[in-house]
Amino acid sequence: MSVMTVYGDSISGNCHKVKFVAERLNLPFRWVETSVLKKETRTPEFLALNPVGQVPFVMLADGRGLAQSNAIMLHLAHGSTLIPDEPYERALMMQWLFWEQYSHETVIAVRRFHRHYLKKADSEIEPSLLPRGEKVLTLMNDHLANRAYFVGELLTLADIALVAYTRFSHQAGFDLKQWPQVRAWVARVEKDLGVESALP
Repeated sequence: MSVMTVYGDSISGNCHKVKFVAERLNLPFRWVETSVLKKETRTPEFLALNPVGQVPFVMLADGRGLAQSNAIMLHLAHGSTLIPDEPYERALMMQWLFWEQYSHETVIAVRRFHRHYLKKADSEIEPSLLPRGEKVLTLMNDHLANRAYFVGELLTLADIALVAYTRFSHQAGFDLKQWPQVRAWVARVEKDLGVESALP
């Protein structure tokens, strides 16, 4: 029987999201390591699958393809507790998914990539990323002041989307000890997902 194939890069939080959801829901899958640094997303073979040339990309068991991490998560988690039943809570989850890709990933992930993988000095990295990242983490910390999860009382896709890069904030130059509510939430979500902690 065919199973879903996940083309992903192990250094990518966006790819971790898909893996976390599949494992959380016990969905069988085959992982195909596809390195961005080695330009494996730019080969003719991969571009034939996903012309955008990005990971994650999944080939579902029925042969249909799907790209974009949050779209993949939404598809995989349909009908599960990772997506709230209540319409307003479901909309709040979507609100955080959009925010994660527009305001969070574009700062934390980008700064991490330049600093940790490209080994750039802070002086070589776009200077606005540091204060923008601090603002992102402060917003998250304030939101988590009186709650365990981002939406409702249970783990949702909002938490999985946001934890994927937040747990590696130190690699981007942000010490989560300055944002204790975020640090506690990261530890909580990592435990829920059964993944080894990335916190220093």
